[in-house]
Amino acid sequence: MTFPSTALPAALHSAAEPAAESLGGIADWAVSIMEAIGAPGAGLLVALENLFPPLPSEVILPLAGFTASQGNFTVGGAIFWTTLGSVVGAIALYWIGAALGRRRLRAIVDRMPLVDLHDLDRTEAWFDRHGKAAVFFGRMIPIFRSLISVPAGIERMSFALFVLLSAAGSLIWNTIFVLAGYYLGENWHVAEEYAGIFSRIVVVAVAAFLVWWVVKRVLRNRRGLSDAARRERGES
Repeated sequence: MTFPSTALPAALHSAAEPAAESLGGIADWAVSIMEAIGAPGAGLLVALENLFPPLPSEVILPLAGFTASQGNFTVGGAIFWTTLGSVVGAIALYWIGAALGRRRLRAIVDRMPLVDLHDLDRTEAWFDRHGKAAVFFGRMIPIFRSLISVPAGIERMSFALFVLLSAAGSLIWNTIFVLAGYYLGENWHVAEEYAGIFSRIVVVAVAAFLVWWVVKRVLRNRRGLSDAARRERGES
């Protein structure tokens, strides 16, 4: 693996300018990290993205590919380090979930409005059936990419299996975007734009589901209260 020269090519900075402006300088910051420590810097950024989702991998990964196309490090190195960073971030979240544990989670859920332990039981049953696929495919879906590691830790999925599935899913996702940045060159931000559309679709879908679920649960609780009130009046 080769490390970058003391200055990243000016073309990288100029290509990053549109994204940097719209993302509040995140692209510029990512460039400076990769300029300082090369491909391991891309891995560090991806690991942080797992822990702090506002850092978008859809920007970091194509930027890493573009940087590789400029000869600062190899495209294989970019894929290796970003995948390693993804796995490290996933492992950190896994152990956060494991530290929380089922007992603490059930105590928290029992105090939450609109949610009851039956919901948690159903979620756990679903994860028992589909947890492997959820971890693998979740690594390729915005929002879920980070969150899916926590229930895996709570349910104490086999650690070796979790790492294997996380690495496989992350390798696919990272390879797609690193190669896109590599071949798009100075147009690397096109990959980020399409990924941004996908991310927004996921966010809208999740928000719509949450609104539907809350409305359904509120209506159910109101019906329950009305039925209880009628029973009390009948008894009186």
